[in-house]
Amino acid sequence: MSTYRDLAHRGSARATVLRTVGTRERRSHLTAPRVNTVGIDIGGTKVMAGVVDPDGNILETLRTETPDKSKSPKVVEDTIVELVLDLSDRHDVHAVGIGAAGWVDADRNRVLFAPHLSWRNEPLRDRISGRLAVPVMVDNDANTAAWAEWRFGAGRGEDHLVMITLGTGIGGAILEDGQVKRGKFGVAGEFGHMQVVPGGHRCPCGNRGCWEQYSSGNALVREARELAAADSPVAYGIIERVKGNVPDITGPLITELAREGDAMCVELLQDIGQWLGVGIANLAAALDPSCFVIGGGVSAADDLLIGPARDAFRRHLTGRGYRPEARIARAQLGPEAGMVGAADLARLVARRFRRANRRRVERYERYERYAEARRTNDRTSQGTQ
Repeated sequence: MSTYRDLAHRGSARATVLRTVGTRERRSHLTAPRVNTVGIDIGGTKVMAGVVDPDGNILETLRTETPDKSKSPKVVEDTIVELVLDLSDRHDVHAVGIGAAGWVDADRNRVLFAPHLSWRNEPLRDRISGRLAVPVMVDNDANTAAWAEWRFGAGRGEDHLVMITLGTGIGGAILEDGQVKRGKFGVAGEFGHMQVVPGGHRCPCGNRGCWEQYSSGNALVREARELAAADSPVAYGIIERVKGNVPDITGPLITELAREGDAMCVELLQDIGQWLGVGIANLAAALDPSCFVIGGGVSAADDLLIGPARDAFRRHLTGRGYRPEARIARAQLGPEAGMVGAADLARLVARRFRRANRRRVERYERYERYAEARRTNDRTSQGTQ
């Protein structure tokens, strides 16, 4: 009588080939199913959700305010589920990707820490997937934005890419050969907390002199407000614009005035850009990528910021003049990058989900064939007795 082990062994050569192909496929986005998925981008002020097609086109977007960080994690999870269910009423959704502003563990399940939310070691993927009928992927929002720029934006065609997101602070991500490098514990890319000025400005992380204290939206606004509060003659333009109300000075206002030619605002963006270039040169020494993509809200200043960054990068680059220089480009996808990247990464989860279902079906079919062979053998044995 043939045993189940014997039946399974007959296809072992083919199974080896399939396992090899499966391993290779898991390394590439090219084999992901061409299905619509939902991307979620969670920040300190908003939750944005959108249905994205396989080519990175946004079919529909929903936005809502982020629940207050003092509320329980379940409140934010309820918001995510409501947005997904709302979108699934009008679209066929196969998976959900979530880009969270915080540290996500290497298994992409738990949000270890989120500065703007009350998530501390929160099993976000399991919580959300337990309430939805589709697989869920969770990653850091800078990773999802970098993935989107690599797939559909400024980083297309690059094998080694580093993304830097300039917002309230500085976030970052590393992509090599089509893979996001998350590090052993999942928290790689926190470039904003590299120390660039020993004993410098105090950072909310607890250290002093972090890069984001010199090249970020917070740094830009801090410098402008200090000059305005001191009633500096160079700040008269911005003081007049806010009618003397210093707290009304914001990053977008500084960028607007710089475009209009305000000398102080132009100088402040140059300062931020120069510090940006210094940090990029340090990253080039460590990582040697072919391209740096600059995203986040502050990147809206475009050449007012990126021009000085390129100049400072060339001045501070190790081995300058004797090595190729990485390209520095502004991100193309804007504030939707994190959402688009999360949705696209979720397609890989959808593929694995479908493959897992297929394997379960195949195992069941093999067992049925084995069982039928055993029943036939038993009937044959009884007939000869």
